[in-house]
This record gives sequence, structure tokens and C-alpha cells, in this order.
Amino acid sequence: MTEQTEKNTGPETRNGVVLEVDGITVIGRPSDVEIISDVSLTVNRGEILGLVGESGSGKTTLGLSLLAHLKRATEIVRGRVRVGEHDLAALSERQVRRLRGRAVAYIPQSPASALNPALRLGVQLSEALHDASLGQDQVMERVREVLREVALPDDDAFLRRYPHQLSGGQQQRVAIAMAFVGRPDLIVMDEPTTGLDVTTQAHVLETIRSMTRDYGTAGVYISHDMAVVADLADDVAVMYRGELVEHGRTTEVLSDPRHEYTRRLLMAVPLLRTSGHEEPEARTDEPLLRIGDLSAGYGRTRVLEGIDLSVSAGECVALLGESGSGKTTLSRSVAGLHHQFSGEMLFDGSPLATSSYRRTADQRRRIQYVFQNPYEALNPRKRVREQILGPYRHLVGRPDSPDRVVAEALERAALPASYADRFPEQLSGGERQRVCIARAVATRPDLLVCDEITSALDVSVQAEIVKLLRSLQDEGMALLFVTHNIALVSNIADRVAILNKGEIVEYGPVGTVMSSPEHEYTRALIADTPDFELSFPGAPERLGMDAESDEVREA
Repeated sequence: MTEQTEKNTGPETRNGVVLEVDGITVIGRPSDVEIISDVSLTVNRGEILGLVGESGSGKTTLGLSLLAHLKRATEIVRGRVRVGEHDLAALSERQVRRLRGRAVAYIPQSPASALNPALRLGVQLSEALHDASLGQDQVMERVREVLREVALPDDDAFLRRYPHQLSGGQQQRVAIAMAFVGRPDLIVMDEPTTGLDVTTQAHVLETIRSMTRDYGTAGVYISHDMAVVADLADDVAVMYRGELVEHGRTTEVLSDPRHEYTRRLLMAVPLLRTSGHEEPEARTDEPLLRIGDLSAGYGRTRVLEGIDLSVSAGECVALLGESGSGKTTLSRSVAGLHHQFSGEMLFDGSPLATSSYRRTADQRRRIQYVFQNPYEALNPRKRVREQILGPYRHLVGRPDSPDRVVAEALERAALPASYADRFPEQLSGGERQRVCIARAVATRPDLLVCDEITSALDVSVQAEIVKLLRSLQDEGMALLFVTHNIALVSNIADRVAILNKGEIVEYGPVGTVMSSPEHEYTRALIADTPDFELSFPGAPERLGMDAESDEVREA
């Protein structure tokens, strides 16, 4: 047993309880509205608590409270947050800072904003290891060890990289490594696998599971992905409008949910469909988008080779693949955001310039892009209203009724019109993503390029977005859907292209690819997808995603 393990299994906690939350209440200022109301829970050493709920339910606020860190204009007014023998809620900010990284650590939802763009990875990882007793060689050995544990290279060349030289999935794994490098007693994970493909997600989840058990770390895993929570967590706590409505062992909660909200949340989860797909109709019309023999890269580095793809009006084509496989590079090339590519790219029969700056205003209006990271995609100094009207005025012109344009766009993205006056910091991660979707659909595009647009959304809102995308398809809009969520692809896509190391290794109707995958890589992706099945009474007769999502919001 290592020295660290001995420390973590020492006598400083009672009955194996690492985290004890007693009646924590958080309010917003100056309204004094309760954001978190009288929440109590415990987490044992070596166990993981899955904290689930809809966007805006208070999950992240509660998670930050466990670190004695709150968003601006919020305050803990009652309750205790005890980690080991420390009551964080009663400590000063200076005392809490001494414990962060040692007793408590945090994995953020947005790695791009959490990593310092001006520092190399080796420097950032070394700084996260708060142990003055270690020499430089020992620090670097621990850094290399934790990189291997999250499936990243541990060589000097990788440690010299900057965050912008990594893919989104690699950035997320570096953030996970920074949190685990000090082997803390408690680690709070806020959607840590949001940007990861299923293969990398499976490895990271196994890493989280093994590290919490081997080192006796208690984990709080905040997520909207019920399949991941079912596979990873020992206990589940369900949040709804700031209150804890259900709490218990994972197997018990998932098999016999007592609260109606929990039942509806579970029934909104998209299940992996490997059979039962309808055969798509044969298309004889000219595709809206045709890509032929496309190659793309960054400088001398080639990322894509020989890509052949087409998307017809009203069709959804999904791009699946691991992080770094070239999905985002291909989608950005279509939107004109990445211009280092060659080959044929035709839109409605006309060639598309490599750069969006050289495309016509009508082409830019007809091809809209929804970015993966809603935290980086919105201007923090502008209200939602201006975020939507700015692109609309530029591409369409000044509307006769700006309020109507904004309200309709928000409504199509499942948000109330009152959100128009909010700033991004007043929105949850899922709400920010829906604003990005509203901004894109406001101009009535013909092709919507969706780069992981549901990764930040809870399952019930994801179901509503799927309903929205289906209605857009019925209106004739084409979708290029980039995602790592195979279960979602199996429910929404008409055709799917599997990307591996810059090449399409399998391409065809979604039913054929899901039921009879020909390539080994495709079979591996399906095998790594968390297997989530509903087993509680009434679940097999679920009404479907569309109906359930409406009922959840009315609950």
C-alpha cells in the first residue's frame, strides 16, 4: 500500500464518510431566492455519487458549494460541507485555498476555459501537484503517470504542447489529469466526459472508477448522461428545482424510482437502437451538399484524406469517430471556418470557396454552424437578444419586428422569450447551448452543421432538441450532425459516416451500420457505448421521446 493510500484510509473520517453535506442552502443576491434548498447527503470513501437533474436544477451550484466556491451574487446561508474533518463552509477563503488540490479538487465542464492558454501542459500539470516534499524528478514522474492513466502521451513533446494544440477530448483529459494528480480526498466532476467519444469515455470512466477505489477518493459526478451514471455511480441523487427529490443506491433508484420526476427523466434517455430502423428512401435528386475527394490539414499535418460525402435536403447525416479523428475539421471546412482543404465541395450545385469570407452572404446564411462549446461561443458582454439579432441583421437584414424574431428563435430552441434579456453568465451550460441553437436557426438556414450540440444538454432537453431537429428536417433543412453519442445517432440520423484517423471507414444507412457493422472500428465503438436499459414497471411501454419531454417540463 502506498503512502498516499495509507493517508486516505486514515482515521480522519468517521465511518468511512469523506463528504458530509448537512442542510446546505444557497441563495441568490439581491433577490434572496433559494437556488439550493436544504440539501443533505453523504459520500463514502472510495465511492461515487451521481448527481443528476435537468439543466438549471442546481447540480453545478451544489457541486461548487462542495468546494466552498460559488458563482457571483450567490451565497451559502445555512448548512455544513464537511470534507474529512474540515467544514469548508465555515473556513475563510484563504483556508479553503490551502485545501483545494489537496483535500478537494474539481474537473470543470469546459476544459478550454479551465486551461491556461499561455502555459505549456507540463507546467500546468506540475503546478497542480501541491506537494513541497517532492523533487522535480518526482513531480514529473507523477505527471507522466497521471497522463498515462487518462490515455494521453507522457513524452516530452506532448508536455511541451499548449492547450490550443489539443483536440477537445484531449483538453478534457488534461483537465481530469490535473484534478487527480494530487490524489485528493474528494473530487467534484462536472460533466467530465461531455466532450469525449465513447471509446475515450469508457477508458476515462474506468480510470475514474479505479482511482477513486484504489486511492480511497470520494467522487461526486455531476452529469445529465444517465447511462454513464448508471454504469459508474454507487449512489444517485436527483436534483429538481434546487431540491433533492430522490437519493439512494444506483441499482435501487434506476430499477424502482419513487419520484415521478426521476421516472420521466429516465424515460427521456435515448436508447441505443441496433435494429428496427426503417430503410431510407432512395434519393434521385441532386444532394444539397456534395463533398468529393476532400483532404484537409493544418500546415504540413494532414487530418483528412479522400473524404466522399453527401447530404440531401431534409436528411440528417451523422459523423461519428474518436476525438482527433477529423470530425470537427470536416464540419468546419463545410462552414468555411477551416480553409486549408482541397477537393470538391459543392453546395446546391455551386462550388464553395474555402473561406467563409469569400462566400456570398446568401451562402453564409444558408449554412449555419452550432459550436461544441457554448461557453466560448457566446459573447459574455451581450444579452441573448443581441446574440441572436447580430447575425440576423448581418445575413438577412433589419427585421420589422426584432422581438418576434428573437422570441421565435428561442421558442424553437426550447427557451422562453424572457431569456432574451439575460447575459450568458446567467445561464446554465445547457441553456447556453440552446441559445447557440436559437442563433443558428434564426436565419432559416438550409444546412445546419451541428458540432456536438447536445453534449451539454440534459436528456429531457436533448429529447426536445431532437424533436426540434426532426421538425427542421420535415421543413427541408439538411443536418450534418457531429457527435460521439451513438445512441442519439441511432435515433435521429438517416445515414452515418464513421471516421477513423482522417478516413471514412464505414458509410451507409444508420440501420445497416448499427445492426450489421462491417468494420472492426465501428464494432468497437458500439461495444464501448454504455448499455442503458429501462427496467422499472411501465418503462417498456414508454411513450417516446417527444411526448415524454413535454411532460417532464410540465411536472
